[in-house]
Amino acid sequence: MSDYDYDLFVIGAGSGGVRAARVSAAHGAKVAVAEEYRVGGTCVIRGCVPKKLLVYGAHFAEDLQDARRFGWDVPDCTFNWPVLRDNVLADVDRLNGLYTQTLDNHGVEIIHERATIAGPHEVRLASGRTLTAKYILVAVGAWPMVPDCEGAEYGITSNEVFHLETMPRRVVIAGGGYIANEFAGIFHEFGAHVTIVNRSDTILRGYDEQIRDRLLQISMMKGIDFRFNAPFEKVVKKDDGSLTVHMKGCDPIDCDVLLFATGRKPKTEGLGLENAAVELDGQGAIKVDDYSQSTCPSIYAVGDVTNRVQLTPVAIREGQAFADTVFDNNPHTVDYNCIPSAVFSHPPMAGVGMTEAEARNTLGSIKVYTSDFRAMKNVLAGRNERGLYKMICNAETGKVVGLHMIGPDAPEILQAAAIAVKAGLTKQAFDDTVALHPSMAEELVLMR
Repeated sequence: MSDYDYDLFVIGAGSGGVRAARVSAAHGAKVAVAEEYRVGGTCVIRGCVPKKLLVYGAHFAEDLQDARRFGWDVPDCTFNWPVLRDNVLADVDRLNGLYTQTLDNHGVEIIHERATIAGPHEVRLASGRTLTAKYILVAVGAWPMVPDCEGAEYGITSNEVFHLETMPRRVVIAGGGYIANEFAGIFHEFGAHVTIVNRSDTILRGYDEQIRDRLLQISMMKGIDFRFNAPFEKVVKKDDGSLTVHMKGCDPIDCDVLLFATGRKPKTEGLGLENAAVELDGQGAIKVDDYSQSTCPSIYAVGDVTNRVQLTPVAIREGQAFADTVFDNNPHTVDYNCIPSAVFSHPPMAGVGMTEAEARNTLGSIKVYTSDFRAMKNVLAGRNERGLYKMICNAETGKVVGLHMIGPDAPEILQAAAIAVKAGLTKQAFDDTVALHPSMAEELVLMR
């Protein structure tokens, strides 16, 4: 008989926690998961899945316009936000049920309570009950950050945006990252006037400069406004319920919804980590080694709470590696090199490997190939939006070290191309591949 109630106790039933719990149970461990809200975590409940469904919905605005150029007699259409909102939330319910079913099928006990750490092998539930486990895995994710300014409580975050009662006419979005630019495109296509307010002068920091500049250019051409170097001073709520946003260095902006998309921080506050001497870094993330083990040997952490790479597929890989290492005697780590990423803006961006600036700083001698083109569909539709593909190579070896693109279906195209970059293929390998014509993806093998 074990000295503990469980072999593994997981705090948080998001993507990383669910994968770790399911695989650990499949390896024979007795596993419990505590989740204070819903099974599925940020990605499924309030993140990438419902957001992507909104992106799909938003695309119809332009598709319906373009259809007329392709011979379709499309009448003037109106958008019904409650219909899309309720359908998206219903799909979230469906996924919540599937994730719950997956854990049940693997014999994982689900405890619908908040759990905190009471000791190296001990967790305390909100009901006051205390349970013990040989290992504890923290997978509570991250939480949206809100600026510290007067009236900030009148804004919303990505947690609440999916539940809006009505579609606002005027939206101010604070931030310059992927969440800000994705929701800017969504709200704009739904008919709102959108203003992005950023405290710096750069959007999408970390992405290739030429690609993000193209998105800025297209976004402004569509009618999205930008205010740079404009930190928040205060937010005032008026009698009619609308807001006035005051910023340093520019005129106030009136809006109906203020969305804070100013980053996410690990959700470690109040978790009781000090009770097990678990150390945090300067951003409040749990410090872990390559095997996701914290400074307390019995406590591990995966996903956004470690602040390594805040991406759902990475959390899943970390959860899998943890379970295999601890419960299958198969130690292995996650390879964080060449992780592809995407921004589901309008149009979307995607990239893998080094940006041009990173490659110049790291390798010195590089060759950059680009293809700047207008997609065939946009030509016939009379839409002047141009795509841009960019390949960055080591000048000495010809190895492709970075691939970045913006244009229709860029994330779908990049996923396959990322395999080539990860495998270390050369520009010659792309040149030797026959083009698939006519397609946008053929530009990858035609760059000279």
